[in-house]
Amino acid sequence: MLKGKAIPYGMYDIKANEGWVNIGNDHDTAEFAVESIRKWWKLLEKKRYPDAERLMIAADGGGSNGSRVRLWK
Repeated sequence: MLKGKAIPYGMYDIKANEGWVNIGNDHDTAEFAVESIRKWWKLLEKKRYPDAERLMIAADGGGSNGSRVRLWK
């Protein structure tokens, strides 16, 4: 049996009532969170909302979403 760790990072589209999870294998960092959101947008949501000019992100403020992390400012 292989051992390792999986770091999930999920997004939820309220309007479409759909979720998406990116699985990493290193750490729950702000960089991983931002890259997960970027992948989610490019792979799914950009096609669903082609006229969107902004993206509202509501984060829980813990871990990689911490308010002190510079990537969120």
